[in-house]
Amino acid sequence: MAAVYLQRKRKKRLEQGQPWIFQNEVDRVEGEPQVGSLVSVLSHIGQFLAVGYYNPKSQIVVRVVSYKPLEAMSKAFFVERFQQCLALRTRFIKQGDAYRLVYGEADFLPGLIVDKFADVLVVQILTLGMDTCRQQIVDALVEVMQPAGIYERSDVSIRELEGLEQVKGNLYGETPQFVTINENSLQIEVDIYEGQKTGYFFDQRENRAAIAPLMLGWGKKSGIELKERELEGKLELVPVNANDKIVTFPYWDGAAVLECFSHTGSFTLNACVNGAKKVTCLDISERAIESAKRNMKLNGFEDRVEYVVADAFEYLREQVRGLDLRKSRSTAAEKKQDTSKPLEAQGRTWDVVILDPPAFAKTRSAVEGASRGYKDINLHGMKLVNEGGFLVTASCSFHMRPELFLQTIQEAAIDAGKILRLVEFRGAGKDHPQILGVEEGHYLKFAIFEVRSK
Repeated sequence: MAAVYLQRKRKKRLEQGQPWIFQNEVDRVEGEPQVGSLVSVLSHIGQFLAVGYYNPKSQIVVRVVSYKPLEAMSKAFFVERFQQCLALRTRFIKQGDAYRLVYGEADFLPGLIVDKFADVLVVQILTLGMDTCRQQIVDALVEVMQPAGIYERSDVSIRELEGLEQVKGNLYGETPQFVTINENSLQIEVDIYEGQKTGYFFDQRENRAAIAPLMLGWGKKSGIELKERELEGKLELVPVNANDKIVTFPYWDGAAVLECFSHTGSFTLNACVNGAKKVTCLDISERAIESAKRNMKLNGFEDRVEYVVADAFEYLREQVRGLDLRKSRSTAAEKKQDTSKPLEAQGRTWDVVILDPPAFAKTRSAVEGASRGYKDINLHGMKLVNEGGFLVTASCSFHMRPELFLQTIQEAAIDAGKILRLVEFRGAGKDHPQILGVEEGHYLKFAIFEVRSK
């Protein structure tokens, strides 16, 4: 086996768990390794460190797959790794039939993603080294998982950096375009052919469930309280409004919720199942909203959800403008203005505002612009939260580090005249493990803030 010798003065990133070896860390290559083949990784004095696959055309020249000698990434190799992946997921994910089975570097299989959607698997092969093992991967997945079908979604631009074309299509068995999965006791339809990435984002599973405590306890603000009333000859506690009338609406104690960047409506589903009174589900994509509508119907939530196809930035700004205009009309100083004209903007507010945008910073150079984007949506989002309500906000940009994310939100709160109390701060779910020493795995930030005015 050919060998890659590392430089003497390099940082000991490999020894700290980082599986990527960059071109500028390599001292020399001995032998003539084929592109995509395995190579031994040695220190400058020849000490064995790892085995990885080789691609001199990439800035990441070696991606480590084993810290012990390994002759080939055979079917048996993948079977063993997939069994380990499955054991971890089944230990921690007790409910539902869908999860991320293989998470690349974190499962010691760099360049490979496998998502399980009920009895269908979706595979994403990102690197040349993994692409050369395509058949071994499929054969091993069939042996370990016994799926009805395997579909490939390697239609991502990162493959082009490896000298590969974007591809997608059926790899094994039968793979219908739409697969219904179970997550957090909800039925969710996933489009594995055309949905984003592999069709669905599993990394927010636990975070979606974490909004449950925010959904109830709002009736009192509307003047509704539980009181004893005689019904059919028995005293029962029933909801009664300020006019002493019994409230028959079953979700009287639920929150009014706004979910921006809804995609398939996953946070909306979790809001409804936990008792939300009304949810506004917003996405810029008509296709995403149609998907959300199907999911609401699948779970019987159609009557509590309204849909908005709009740019989230513009929608939030429009609501804030309407709110500001309404406030200005109510002040004595502005009474002389013409109030016969209707408000152009609605100026709505909600008990809970949820912001789960796509990645704004895909490169380090984009961080400054991304920070402005995160500040903008959080500034306007928190202005639309009712007093004592909650802002639920996330960032999936790796380059937006946790401390910068929190700092950006704090700056937004200062400008908005709000005081935020951090209730919960989370990362990705248990099917997205993280290796210490590999910062790239710590990409997802998820926070719940209580919002109060100064």
